[in-house]
Amino acid sequence: MTLQLIAACDKVTQDAPYAYEGQGKKIAIYRVNNEFFATDNVCPHAYALMSDGFVEGETIECPLHGAVFNIRTGKCMGPPAESDLETYPVTVVDNKIFLHL
Repeated sequence: MTLQLIAACDKVTQDAPYAYEGQGKKIAIYRVNNEFFATDNVCPHAYALMSDGFVEGETIECPLHGAVFNIRTGKCMGPPAESDLETYPVTVVDNKIFLHL
């Protein structure tokens, strides 16, 4: 696992996930109550970017078919998706977001 600099904290807002692509991965970064979380950016049901989805509290809704996932855990909370989003550990240092990839 390597520590990868992703973005400055102010690039991620409560309403709009930040899309990151690197090291062969597409990842969405979320801000929930001033904590940061990361999941796969592609819905496991059908190809749609979660960073284009709709954030409500601690959930993200896929913009294509409406599957809902818990941002903190990646757990699928409703159809049509049947599998979870992979999550990634996040570290914040000096207002910069790093991922363990």
